Amino acid sequence: MSELFAPPFARYQLSELAAPGTDSFVDGPFGSSLKSHEYVDAGVRLIQLQNIGEGEWRDENRKFITLRKFKSLERHGAIPGDIAIAKMADPVARACIVPPVAEQFVVVADCIRLRLDQSRFDTGFVVRAINSPYTRREAEKKAIGSTRIRINLSVLKTVGCLAPELSEQKAISRILDTLDTAIHETEAIIAKLKAVKQGLLHDLLTRGIDANGELRPPQAEAPHLYKQSPLGWIPKDWSVQPLSGYTAYEITYGIVQAGPHIPDGVPYIRTGDMAGDALIRESMLCTSRRIANSYARSEVRTGEIVMAIRATVGKVLPVPDDLDGANLTQGTARISPNGKTDGAFLLWAIRHSRAQKAIQLEVKGTTFAEITLGALRQVPVAAPMGIDEQCEIAKRLTAIDWQLALEKDKLAKQHCQKSGLMDDLLTGRVRVTPLLEGGAA
Repeated sequence: MSELFAPPFARYQLSELAAPGTDSFVDGPFGSSLKSHEYVDAGVRLIQLQNIGEGEWRDENRKFITLRKFKSLERHGAIPGDIAIAKMADPVARACIVPPVAEQFVVVADCIRLRLDQSRFDTGFVVRAINSPYTRREAEKKAIGSTRIRINLSVLKTVGCLAPELSEQKAISRILDTLDTAIHETEAIIAKLKAVKQGLLHDLLTRGIDANGELRPPQAEAPHLYKQSPLGWIPKDWSVQPLSGYTAYEITYGIVQAGPHIPDGVPYIRTGDMAGDALIRESMLCTSRRIANSYARSEVRTGEIVMAIRATVGKVLPVPDDLDGANLTQGTARISPNGKTDGAFLLWAIRHSRAQKAIQLEVKGTTFAEITLGALRQVPVAAPMGIDEQCEIAKRLTAIDWQLALEKDKLAKQHCQKSGLMDDLLTGRVRVTPLLEGGAA
């Protein structure tokens, strides 16, 4: 056996992790002891199911009780550094560390507070171990209920958790903390890029770019550069046309009856294939060449645009290289830019809030939302009359989109790395000491 692999860690029942004393592992009071009408705007913070994520505290749901009320529930109190555990799914027995967003907390009926014996157990390690597949599987097996499972405190205390000696627990926590920090930093970059993208989308598609390659000043600062239009103020050398005015062919939908899936047939695009930032190739079905040929008018080409005209009405995505020659279903429409229109610009223009609002105004139905092709063709879109400006606007928006995609890909890899490390390190399948020694070498 390799020196990196050793027998799994020792198994402890969760009750064995608790600090000495009768009140170190408790759940919340009975519902009759704490009513919702006793909640106040400030005071002692409640820990509720909504606050407990898998390894993270969720701070959005904020409820309090008075200090006087807390005195009668003091046994159920919690402080920063304790562990909060959810009795109910989803998922059951998820845990997080109570953060220092308040000095004093109290758990409600569906939550549990665990105070560790810190002479033997590290909080960061234990929270991750409770959320690990090893402990989660046992908790789910011992939980009760069919529609929404739950686990009571006495049963949770018997659930198993794997742990090494304290020094190794702390080393594992440091490694995973470092990776968590990297993940949070990437998430912060993504959030910032999303905000920049939205701001840029608004500015570029309402102000445009002047001859010097700069954003035009806002209309309020330079009214002489703008004119009124059905969509509001637009630059003077822009125009507003119906969407059909920017297309080479008539906007049309695709196959009505695609028939059974043909593995080697012609792929066709459904609204369900448009769930993310790009068409999901893996989930697509294929139809026969005969059926596809009978719907040649809806055959899409690279550089064209596909729009959802049912369900997620207004969602637009570009047709990638590997779907050149694919077809559509009745719930999607083909938009083919003409020679005076940059396809990437038109994609962004349709995504802009002005076009989206115009689209939503034409949506019919509540349980089954859709827009007719006739209404879609008349949706007003603002664009520069010169294609060079269109191309420059699209170039800048596409650049930030690519940057955002790279960061999302990085985040996915970090999560994958974290998942693999947690599986190895939290079970003892890979011991941390040889890893650290290898890193030092």
